[in-house]
Amino acid sequence: MADSPHEITLAMMREYLYSAVVSDALDGLGFKHQSPRLQFTPYTSNELLVGRCKTTLWVDMAHIDPRPYDLELKAVDACQPDEVLIAAAGGSVRSGIWGELLTTAAKNRGCVGAVVDGAIRDVAKIRPMNFPVYARATCVYDSLNRQRVVDVDVPIDIDGVTFSPGCLVFADEDGVVVVPREVEAEAIRRAWEKVHAENVVRDSIREGMRAVDAFAKYGVL
Repeated sequence: MADSPHEITLAMMREYLYSAVVSDALDGLGFKHQSPRLQFTPYTSNELLVGRCKTTLWVDMAHIDPRPYDLELKAVDACQPDEVLIAAAGGSVRSGIWGELLTTAAKNRGCVGAVVDGAIRDVAKIRPMNFPVYARATCVYDSLNRQRVVDVDVPIDIDGVTFSPGCLVFADEDGVVVVPREVEAEAIRRAWEKVHAENVVRDSIREGMRAVDAFAKYGVL
């Protein structure tokens, strides 16, 4: 098993880690509900998304918005490098709350992707931009007078999982996992070590060792 380096950077996480192994590490630390049990589809890219949460809270509306797009535009313009825009919209498909123009603006600020608990649109236009967007659905309708952001940079809830500003988030085809700040260093260290231990086990099984014997020897599955 490889020792953990002194610092595991975001670039290293993107190269070696993935959502399931991070979830396993959190399980081992007693954090057993850090991934919403919801289907998030990687509409624009299958690439692993890793970054720090930039949170937005959305609500449905049925009246004329006196300040259309106000907080969502401010949130995007305030994005920092390596942030992931997290949109908590309660799974609503009333409109496509994320699209090409928000993607362009967010990417220009250094944002690396978005996780949307709701619907998106402009998928074909976002796909060539190399900007991973994980969402619940698609919808052609514009968000104007249908949905709006009511708060930014606050803890948000998605399926009982809290996403707080600045927390690490991982998203891939298996799911979305958020890492609480208080256990971040230990969780990432454990995930790193498990990845490298799994490589040893995989090589042993490929060379003919039985799975039962490999687990008995290495204690990794």
